[in-house]
Amino acid sequence: MANETHKTSILHEKYASGPHGLGDPEDRSLRRVEIDVMIPKKMREIARDEKCTDVVEKFTECCKNNSILMTFKCRKENAALKQCLTRWYEDEDFKNRCKEEYLNERSEYRRTGVTQKQKQRLATSM
Repeated sequence: MANETHKTSILHEKYASGPHGLGDPEDRSLRRVEIDVMIPKKMREIARDEKCTDVVEKFTECCKNNSILMTFKCRKENAALKQCLTRWYEDEDFKNRCKEEYLNERSEYRRTGVTQKQKQRLATSM
């Protein structure tokens, strides 16, 4: 018993297992923080980058043109942006798509130990 090495962790076994100790790559369950924070963040990013690009562009342009006064001058553009984003947040198919993308990215991270940002950096540096 003296030679035995035993790792203890404060994390539940399912969050500390897997090839890199990052959790089981095949686990599809979601923690509260993932449901409340991570998936909505993914939804915001995708909606902003894919679904509401023209509205985001108009809002960004308005803000650039009005710097300090943007709070007052860009209300119409801000309202249009909120309306567009809200429409996508309420779409169940879009929500499920974002959830699946998040779970796939998490599984890949747990399998490889490489984050999405690290992969992007590697791709741009080549």
